[in-house]
Amino acid sequence: MSGNWITGHQTRIFMQSKQKGNSQKVAAAQAGFSERSGYNVNNRTSKSLRNQERWKTRSDPFSKVWEEELVPLLETSPKLEARTLLEYLQSIYVGQYPDKLLRTLQRRVRQWRAVSGPAKEVIFRQNHPPGWQGISDFTNADNLGITIRTERFDHLLYHYRLSYSGVEFVQVVQGGESFQRYQRVCRMHFG
Repeated sequence: MSGNWITGHQTRIFMQSKQKGNSQKVAAAQAGFSERSGYNVNNRTSKSLRNQERWKTRSDPFSKVWEEELVPLLETSPKLEARTLLEYLQSIYVGQYPDKLLRTLQRRVRQWRAVSGPAKEVIFRQNHPPGWQGISDFTNADNLGITIRTERFDHLLYHYRLSYSGVEFVQVVQGGESFQRYQRVCRMHFG
């Protein structure tokens, strides 16, 4: 069966057979792969077990001071950096908290901020894809005092702007607001 991947199910069958005391050859045959693949599976699983044994072997160095000293400081000033907290601990407990513990403290502070820290500001980003949205408005220009041949020119300005590109269109309007009329004009200009 060369070229086929060894599944997790086959690996479990192989390991269970080995635990029962069967030989490498018998366990591999029961799992459905070669004896040589059995050696590879055996090496791979023993490496992963060794890696799991190395994980978190040290007790938490900040367990004694976290709740009593560091959490109250973070609650009063949530923007404190882990480096500042470590320097604070180093000034009080001389020699107990070396610089190599900074990364551990950074993880603890990040975890505290995620669970107990101040709420983050909610931002709703506005997305304007091309050709999707336009902004339309009428502006009364009567107060500008525009005259034509000494006669007052009362009018509106129709303003249309595409949100994505910022392309604008303005037209002078005499009379009332007629959105349908200017919607047709905008279609002629913008397609």
